[in-house]
Amino acid sequence: MSKHPIHPNWERAPVGVTEGYSLEITAKDIDSLRDAAPLIAADTPVAVTFLPGEEQAARVAAAVAVRALGFEPMPHFSARRISSSDEFEDYLQAVVRNAGVQRCFLVAGDPPEPEGPYFDSSALIESGAFERAGIKAIGIGGHPEGHPVMSKEQCWEVIDKKIAAIESRGMAPLIVTQFGFDPDIVLAWLEELRSRGVEAPVRIGIPGPAGIKRLLRYAKYCGVGASASVLAKYGISLTRLMGSAGPDKLVDRFSAELGSEHGRVRLHFYPFGGIDKTVEWIADYNRRHDI
Repeated sequence: MSKHPIHPNWERAPVGVTEGYSLEITAKDIDSLRDAAPLIAADTPVAVTFLPGEEQAARVAAAVAVRALGFEPMPHFSARRISSSDEFEDYLQAVVRNAGVQRCFLVAGDPPEPEGPYFDSSALIESGAFERAGIKAIGIGGHPEGHPVMSKEQCWEVIDKKIAAIESRGMAPLIVTQFGFDPDIVLAWLEELRSRGVEAPVRIGIPGPAGIKRLLRYAKYCGVGASASVLAKYGISLTRLMGSAGPDKLVDRFSAELGSEHGRVRLHFYPFGGIDKTVEWIADYNRRHDI
């Protein structure tokens, strides 16, 4: 597919590294998103996570609010947390009907065993529900640092399988990576991805500015590499954990080194320190770099 519906200008290189970025929120973040909205470009993709313990109605309301603010909602579907096919299709139909959803992001989910009939995100794709609902694009996870229960080669095989399944059903694939602190790992992963013939657009996960201890807690929870040498690349010293840190060094590296050989790439921000802090950081970065 030569045209990708995730972003209207995806086919051309961005003017600056932060152009066309996306955000990730929870259902509880809508008030914060509303407050930050004046600093966010229209049609910005906003992913709505699928957290345990949330009511489906809250997720639907969040997607509706994202659309009402002029952004593109991209709800998550956590396969192993879905208890039945009725729950899955009810949620999908609700976000399509009420929020005009055209793109979704799929994960297997944290539980080792499924709570219902879906073991992984491939099972959701193969259900046929997304194309029946009129979904145009499906996001899948990318793991530059590897996966806790799969070998490196298995990770590549899964990406190939999912992309083929998505495209065979008339939808466009998108890869969104976990956040990380090491640009070298991400750049090498992108080069290998493209060398394997995968042309799908990629959104690189970027941790928004936050307290250092908070960033390290999220890194531990998500299995993200946070050794002293890796954190030094990001601008964090393990001997000084007070205060906050932003992704300046990380984004600078991507700005300097991302090229045509890396294919279509945008940034995806995880606003660990708050949506307002993240979008203010992006706006300030753009001012400082004339973006």
